[in-house]
Amino acid sequence: MGHFALPKTIYTGKWRTGHIQGIAIDKKRQYIYCSFTTALIKLDMAGNLIGSVKGFTGHLGCLAYNETDGRIYASLEYKNDEIGRGILKKLGLDGQVKNAFYIAIFDGEKITRPDMSATRDGIVTTVWLREATEDYLAVWTEHGKSMAHRHGCSGIDGITFAPMPGKSNDMRLFVAYGIYGDKTRTDNDYQVLLSYRPEAILPFEAVLSSENIHTSGPACCDGKYFVRTGNTEYGVQNLEYDAYTGDIFMAVYRGRKEQYPNYSLYVIDGKQAPRTEPLLGCAGEVGEVLALRQTGLFDEASGIYGYEFRYGTTGMASLGDGYFYFSEDHGENGEFDSHIRLYRYTGALPAPFEKTE
Repeated sequence: MGHFALPKTIYTGKWRTGHIQGIAIDKKRQYIYCSFTTALIKLDMAGNLIGSVKGFTGHLGCLAYNETDGRIYASLEYKNDEIGRGILKKLGLDGQVKNAFYIAIFDGEKITRPDMSATRDGIVTTVWLREATEDYLAVWTEHGKSMAHRHGCSGIDGITFAPMPGKSNDMRLFVAYGIYGDKTRTDNDYQVLLSYRPEAILPFEAVLSSENIHTSGPACCDGKYFVRTGNTEYGVQNLEYDAYTGDIFMAVYRGRKEQYPNYSLYVIDGKQAPRTEPLLGCAGEVGEVLALRQTGLFDEASGIYGYEFRYGTTGMASLGDGYFYFSEDHGENGEFDSHIRLYRYTGALPAPFEKTE
């Protein structure tokens, strides 16, 4: 399926499960998957509904399609905070949420009808992420002040399969943190990415349910990487590797710290290996830092590159040859939908994508 066969627009239909969070494309079988906060939907490329998976009491986020095993990977959050309690309220449920973060793995071929169960139909397995959970739960004292959430971790959202920057033959699964938009602290000005070797997480797959918030996962990630962008509201919403450029795109909600440019799109340079260096504003901590690609808009004061682009935070998918799908979402009266539209990468300023006509 070359890009000329791709429809210019795919309409998702209306859903009452929360707004769209991410998209993934199965180019071989010609399906598109969309996460709508507590549901995953499967459409053909004409926008016809094939099936859906419901029953999540957590927050489904960004999606990534794994070309190797043909499955769909998603970030999945369970948090006892305003977002988590809001999800329970929307579902008409009571109680508290146990804090835990997972990679959810869907067998798309088993999604054959609407309203399938996330727990009973054998479609979904999950892998617990210890590092993200522990960073979210971390508490400590710094200069006499009580602190929480290491590096501002609010959970996870962005997810993608990509070669390790600087190594074209070392494929990893990257999971990006959500980051709290706290203007009063300095340790939350990096995006944080965990990396896992895809085959290494498979032995830990387990079925997740509200009665089984399990902790089956690797003892640690294979790598933890930092990207200095300045603080953003809830970190990387969508993370997407693009083989055409060799880079990793990060779509974010704009930050509010005045000393930073607060772009809406950042690009990790796929050709540069991480460097070990002190993390600015992090009390002397040293970390592995990935470089932003030195193209786009440039803020001289902070040394940060980026772009201004309206879309990406609710779904982006690289299609090859410079083509992408972006979600253009809409919500009204508790109903949410999206037009998934075809764009072409140009690298122009300030927005590096143009809609195909």
